[in-house]
Amino acid sequence: MKGAILHSAFDNAHRSNWVRLRTLIYLRSIAALGQAAAILVGYYGFGLALNLGWCFVAVGAAAISNIVPLFIFPGNKRLSESEMLAILLFDITQLSCLLFLTGGMHNPFALLILAPVTISATALQLRSTVLVSGVAILAMTLVTWWYIPLATQSGYLLEMPEIFVFGFWTAVMIGILFLAAYARRVTSEVNAMADALVATQLALSREQKLTDLGGVVAATAHELGTPLATIKLVSGEMLDDIEDPDLRDDILLIAQQADRCRDILRSMGRAGKDDLHLRTAPIATVVQEAAEPHGTRGKTIVYHVAPLPGADERQPEIYRRPEIIHGLRNLVQNAVDFASTTVRIDITWSKDQIRVRIADDGPGYPAHVLPRLGDPFLRSRGAGDSNRQRPGYEGMGLGLFIAKTLLERSGAELSFANGREDGPGGGQPGASPGAIVESLWRHDEIALSPRDGRIALGLNRQIETP
Repeated sequence: MKGAILHSAFDNAHRSNWVRLRTLIYLRSIAALGQAAAILVGYYGFGLALNLGWCFVAVGAAAISNIVPLFIFPGNKRLSESEMLAILLFDITQLSCLLFLTGGMHNPFALLILAPVTISATALQLRSTVLVSGVAILAMTLVTWWYIPLATQSGYLLEMPEIFVFGFWTAVMIGILFLAAYARRVTSEVNAMADALVATQLALSREQKLTDLGGVVAATAHELGTPLATIKLVSGEMLDDIEDPDLRDDILLIAQQADRCRDILRSMGRAGKDDLHLRTAPIATVVQEAAEPHGTRGKTIVYHVAPLPGADERQPEIYRRPEIIHGLRNLVQNAVDFASTTVRIDITWSKDQIRVRIADDGPGYPAHVLPRLGDPFLRSRGAGDSNRQRPGYEGMGLGLFIAKTLLERSGAELSFANGREDGPGGGQPGASPGAIVESLWRHDEIALSPRDGRIALGLNRQIETP
């Protein structure tokens, strides 16, 4: 559900609102000045027989459409989808009229029709881009057949052979379709990545706030302890001096409530101090903490903790960084969501590396999705089956993207795979045909060195716990 909420929050329907009216006016003013300059150069510089009156009517329409909004809207106006669409359609119409007056497709400036199409592909929704592209194609086709021919003032007609006109028209059509598709695909991926990174930052910020809350609770309990003790002391002295039964009952109630507040603060302070002090913990403790919220969801989580040959038997002591906890929690959640009965978490370490391997006994990753795991807003062709297994999820891959991004920020290298009997791990104890994700860190990325003054207590033997 969290992925669905984030996706709706960053819906592409609002992206056109990111374009400022002042920015578009600035760009369209440059285009209008360029059109006027081209007309004047063509008429006076190259001696073209142009109808200056009608040409400058078309340029003037563009200028007026730029000036009027400055008096109607504030300078920081953000354009809506419909407003942006109307401006682009007007630009296509204005440019088509100008091309009609100046030779149609025999005018090389017909190529400028690609500008509004590209802007639409990068700023508007798909249906608006399709409409803009369709209008542009229709307009260019019309001016290919109906136009005022270009001629010099001496009467010499300037026209290309029909095959060149057809080739130019074809090139413009291909350019409209290709640039619209290309620009939209690239922009969509950039926007999806930006949205997913914002979602990742929000998740990390939330985890960081929860981590910092322990210190705040401990400080609050410490600061309120003194005034509560004073209330308790004063109320006790007042009980000795007052004989009125009603007042004694009120004072006694105050003392009892002060005791209650003291007990609450003592409990909060103990939890806060514990959280504040546990800035580091053995690797298995951190992994179990990350997986704990999903331990009661009907699936069995099995932990296997052991050193690799030649490694120290003590568990590495690592920093309880929010990105590690939240990232591992998302991976465990994904495994629990798709597991049939069991999720196995292998925690191993060598002299130089720490490895956390999470495997489930579910159906595994779809083969066509496996190479793209970790991409944001990933929609697979098996989304229907995914939704039946995970009610409330849209299967956009945002959880895996957040997990991958956060863990890689901590220095991890992630790999995704499907287990199989004849593949790596096949035939070994605990080998699973389901999905597998491995996180690999170097010791110096997340673990304390001996000179940091703290190591895990005692020796850790290989364990198997359900």
